[in-house]
Amino acid sequence: MTYGQGIVYGAIQGLTEFLPVSSSAHLTLLPWLVGWEDPGLGFDVALHVGTLLAVLWYFWRDWWELGIGALEGLRRGTPMANEKGALFWKIAAASVPGALVGVALEHKAEEAFRSPALIAFTLASLGALLYWSDRRPDSSADVDAIAWSDALWIGLAQAGAIVPGVSRSGVTISVARLCGIGREAAARFSFLLSTPIIAGAALLKIRALLAAGHDPAQLAALLSSAAFGFASIAALIRCVRQRSYLPFVLYRFGLAAMVVLVILVRG
Repeated sequence: MTYGQGIVYGAIQGLTEFLPVSSSAHLTLLPWLVGWEDPGLGFDVALHVGTLLAVLWYFWRDWWELGIGALEGLRRGTPMANEKGALFWKIAAASVPGALVGVALEHKAEEAFRSPALIAFTLASLGALLYWSDRRPDSSADVDAIAWSDALWIGLAQAGAIVPGVSRSGVTISVARLCGIGREAAARFSFLLSTPIIAGAALLKIRALLAAGHDPAQLAALLSSAAFGFASIAALIRCVRQRSYLPFVLYRFGLAAMVVLVILVRG
């Protein structure tokens, strides 16, 4: 793996992890389209560490406030009494389904869900879901106002992102919008909810990264993933303050069509 390939993989991971277009689909399709070899497990961990740094970097103040709120609630014996503490526990509870499914189906996902045809189908079908859900009226309610029931529905939806093409951010934002949550609040909750999942995925496989030793290409991928991940979070939040999710819907449809075309041309 060269420096250039590492930067490309990192850029794709960073951009597509947080935009509702599926990072796993892009990372699966890239070597299939251009003929690169699979970079391996250690490289995958480096990419996840990069996106973890990105989301922690962008939301460090939010996580600080959430942590302080949770500790204050526990100290007083009323963990749900303040909004920040309650949101912390909502995120924790909503992370459980995705974590369980990820552990149970990790190896199956790495082998059985990698078909380009399946990815084209999930890209298009979840694009339709995102379009339909985003037709609901927008709301100015803050992320702290998300109800327990809505948080749990979003957490259940996140478990489906183990299939490439679904998109963790795409499916969680879609379900949040179906629950009546506004565009910006849906994006912020999706990103906060991603933090435990990305951290868990990185920790479970950290041995693979350590076993690989010092690999300059992996470091390039990690830094590229962090930088592009931070930029994509900022861009999406800025975008949905004024616009809908339609550009991402059209992108998903376009990528699905391209994959189908390549399949047909290659026979």
